[in-house]
Amino acid sequence: MDLILWRHAEAVEWAEGDNDLERSLTPRGEKQAARMAAWLDRQLAEGTRVLVSPARRTEQTALALGRKFKLRDELRPDGTPAQLLELVQWPSSRVPMLVVGHQPMLGQTLAQLLRLPETECAVKKGALWWLRHRERDGHAQTVVVTVQTPDML
Repeated sequence: MDLILWRHAEAVEWAEGDNDLERSLTPRGEKQAARMAAWLDRQLAEGTRVLVSPARRTEQTALALGRKFKLRDELRPDGTPAQLLELVQWPSSRVPMLVVGHQPMLGQTLAQLLRLPETECAVKKGALWWLRHRERDGHAQTVVVTVQTPDML
């Protein structure tokens, strides 16, 4: 199974009293999303399912990809790695999954899947981590296929 975790691009800063789900991408964030989406569209399998947090900034990030996607409440900013992994059916799904979401959930999910000693891994805004689950010599493995940031493309 392939699982691609894509953090939303740069968004306007949150201010006291703002609705966090309504924050939009900045102009820089729009460029980040477009750059990553162009690269990602060339890499993704045709049948990849795209699941997106219902926050405006994640939806705007996903729209840059130009593929159909579903908004899922499990991916809200207060979501947990358990909710994410259950949603994508890790590691048993036969369909590649792209999740557009938030920190700290994405970083916590990475730390768990990669068995890092820390409980959270830093994920830059607009960056993605592509993981693959496989069986090798009777042992389950999580492989990092690639890590990309918009600035490196």
